[in-house]
Amino acid sequence: MVGLMQIMIYLLCIYLIYKGIEIFQIGLVSDNQKTKNAAMVIGILAAVGSVFIAVIAFFMTESMVGQVGKSFQNLR
Repeated sequence: MVGLMQIMIYLLCIYLIYKGIEIFQIGLVSDNQKTKNAAMVIGILAAVGSVFIAVIAFFMTESMVGQVGKSFQNLR
């Protein structure tokens, strides 16, 4: 069960990164220069933020899985 949850969180991390890049690409193709600059800034923030959140979620998941593994070793 823990392995399945771990895989789902990894997929969520990848999804977050793709969504951040997608928001950035929408800003790149905007026609209006005024909205293009704002969309580019929001897109860059979304891309960087999504990578940051994905890295945090990845390391928190690894920490949790390690703790679960240690608790199962204590049961033996």
